[in-house]
Amino acid sequence: MARLGVNIDHVATLRQARGGADPDPIAAAVLVELAGADGLVVHLREDRRHIQDRDLQLLRDVTRTKLDLEMAADDAMAKIALTVKPDLVTLVPEKRQELTTEGGLDVVGQRDRIQAIVALLHDGGIPVSLFIEPDLNQIKAAHKISADFIELHTGRYANATRSKEADAEFDAITQAAKFAYKLGIGVNAGHGLNYRNVKRLTHIPEIVEYNIGHSIIARAVLVGLDQAVKEMKALVSQS
Repeated sequence: MARLGVNIDHVATLRQARGGADPDPIAAAVLVELAGADGLVVHLREDRRHIQDRDLQLLRDVTRTKLDLEMAADDAMAKIALTVKPDLVTLVPEKRQELTTEGGLDVVGQRDRIQAIVALLHDGGIPVSLFIEPDLNQIKAAHKISADFIELHTGRYANATRSKEADAEFDAITQAAKFAYKLGIGVNAGHGLNYRNVKRLTHIPEIVEYNIGHSIIARAVLVGLDQAVKEMKALVSQS
């Protein structure tokens, strides 16, 4: 049965919109875990547009499941991770202007830099996941630098407007997941997944965890966080 990691960044986004204290992502984290999520995901961005350093430290203190810290592959972020000690670090590409992460890491083209960060985190006892496209060459590179997990970027699948395009992206994700599994790499998936498009991916048994944020928080505005998490947990548990 696949696990569900809930990204709570957008709870902090709503808080930062007014510059106050509410809603508090720490309170949301507790509710998410009580609703049955298998882990919490937060992205500490360089510009601190949503999650703050204070949030990350408090989350480390209160998390009872698994804390997955998404961060850029740089020394400054690595130092924070080594201090906070999340259960998993997911290295992601980061651009200041982007609204959300636009694609996967180029592990092939930036192998030396990413390998150095992976080694640094491993030395600190922190397992590492790489957020990459469903591309076999990127998976080979991830394997060569000893990544423990990959998280397949599902954005193109989620945003496909034609069935033929969605089919092609689904096939790419399937083949990537199978290839990574054969190499002994754990396979997660995420980005753009919602209550409709995640169902098809649950037929890929190699995917062990789905990391989903925006659609859950958006639904929570209407039906409450407890129900929104439980509904998504039921969907991903079909695998």
